[in-house]
Amino acid sequence: MKNDMPRQAETFKVSGFERNSILIICLLLYMINFMDRQVLSAVLEPMKLDLKLTDTQAGLLQTAFFLSMAFMGIPASYLADRWSRRKTISLIAVIWSIFTYITGLGRSFIGVLLPRIVVGVGEAGYPAASTAMLTAVYPQESRSRVLGLFNMAIPLGSALGAMMGGYLSAHYGGWRTPFFVFAVPGIILGIMAFFLKDYKTVAVTDEQGNKAGFRSTIVLLFKIPTLRWLYIGYAMDRAMAFAFAAWGAAFIMRAHGVTEAKAGMILGLTALTGIVGTPIGGIIADLWQKKNRRGRSLTPALATFGAAILMCLALLLDLKGPGLALIALFGVFAVIGIPAVNSISQDVVGPGLKGISWGMAGVITMICGAAWSPSAVGIISDALGGGAGGLKIALMMMSLCGLVASFCFWRCSKHYPEDMEKVQGFTLEAER
Repeated sequence: MKNDMPRQAETFKVSGFERNSILIICLLLYMINFMDRQVLSAVLEPMKLDLKLTDTQAGLLQTAFFLSMAFMGIPASYLADRWSRRKTISLIAVIWSIFTYITGLGRSFIGVLLPRIVVGVGEAGYPAASTAMLTAVYPQESRSRVLGLFNMAIPLGSALGAMMGGYLSAHYGGWRTPFFVFAVPGIILGIMAFFLKDYKTVAVTDEQGNKAGFRSTIVLLFKIPTLRWLYIGYAMDRAMAFAFAAWGAAFIMRAHGVTEAKAGMILGLTALTGIVGTPIGGIIADLWQKKNRRGRSLTPALATFGAAILMCLALLLDLKGPGLALIALFGVFAVIGIPAVNSISQDVVGPGLKGISWGMAGVITMICGAAWSPSAVGIISDALGGGAGGLKIALMMMSLCGLVASFCFWRCSKHYPEDMEKVQGFTLEAER
């Protein structure tokens, strides 16, 4: 990849207040993002009964959502790199929040499916745009720690989505209510994001020195060995995690015979344990990187292996007794590697590729992992007779994806130091 540093660039400087404002607003929006994702899982069983859906149809709701994110992920992240990070964040936050509200108005499978697809379209570019902004205002040596704080939003949002979604559904008007409630903060924060400080768009050139277009930009990414292994590893990792996130509450309701409120509480507490996982993962990755040039890339390899084993053992115990403790540990291990993965996607590219580098990770994750895994669980469960038994086996099969992910991250570590050295010394200038 050709050096894409702009000529005669002025340093992009932000005050401590501006830097913290970017982190806080991006973190809160990411939390709302995952609340809007997880709420469907929390109310999946009552929605399924109300709309008379099969397990396959219920799984397709999640699959369609992730496919819509995959379809729009690259265009949205490319827009963030070529247009503006803050404007992209503001626009898509408002879009996904409006259609989260509309999802609650659905009266049929199609009535829920279509707005859910648009929610996915709205959320598609958010992780890429916010990650690009954060890695521009914080130094490389503390990048994993900052992204560890940012990615606390994943377990926190998942926990709040499950717990509040289940509670609101059970006590305040049924499964539609949480969709209405969760839409409001996303709109408010989306408007606030428009006023954040951003850096000026950086041009990208191909190997011949020509300005890279959309296709050329994609080609540049896949010429980086680190990213190729990183993307597939993350896809397999998220296939495992999203399968459990989509079906965990339903399994608890079937296996334990409890309401969606209690199932949502159990699943939410599991997700909540991940709050310690992301900052710890970020700290471990940065400290390990100081001692070992492959340390940051080895962190997700070990974490994902541990998560796969814990998920399988917890399901064997039906998430009862010791099984609950194991699934809580799974919640920690499932997110430990995320800050490092996030950081690596930024470490091996220049500033003109920051957004689309993480956007590509999201797209491949959706297509090769998260998009098919909820449907696969539903199809396998139906084929095995449904109920708690069929769902249990289907979810256990998804833990194999974690072992594949661990291998891919290990292979990624072989290329990471060399690829990182190729993109040092860039300077950004402030957006005018």
